[in-house]
Amino acid sequence: MRNLIGFFGLFFFGLFGAFSGLAAAPGLTLDEIENAGGINTLPSGLRYQVLKEGSGAKPSITDTVVTHYHGTFLDGSVFDSSVDRGVPATFPVNGVIRGWTEALQLMNVGSKWRLVIPPNLAYGKRGAGRVVPPNATLVYEVALLEIR
Repeated sequence: MRNLIGFFGLFFFGLFGAFSGLAAAPGLTLDEIENAGGINTLPSGLRYQVLKEGSGAKPSITDTVVTHYHGTFLDGSVFDSSVDRGVPATFPVNGVIRGWTEALQLMNVGSKWRLVIPPNLAYGKRGAGRVVPPNATLVYEVALLEIR
């Protein structure tokens, strides 16, 4: 129950204030994520929850976007965070992992989503160097700031 309460608490923070204090609940399972409510699952297996709906345009696959994000593993440990670095990240929509590419094209500028990305839409069997192990499910909170 404590894990579930911690998980719900993460959903209701503001656009940027939440990033500085994010820590996912330890030991959170995919079943607990699914049962938390408000989680959408796409045919690809990408799960997302809209934390804040923006009103701007949606990027296309050939656009470059500016985002702020915070990435964790299911155990809550942080592996990457533009928020922690204090600088938003700019990259082409088609230049990131498949889960991000799929989600970004569905988001409006000004939106903030929580993504749960299965290994096949992330780094898969290869992982990402020493940072992301093979077959890791990744959890991101992503704020889409602008399209360039």
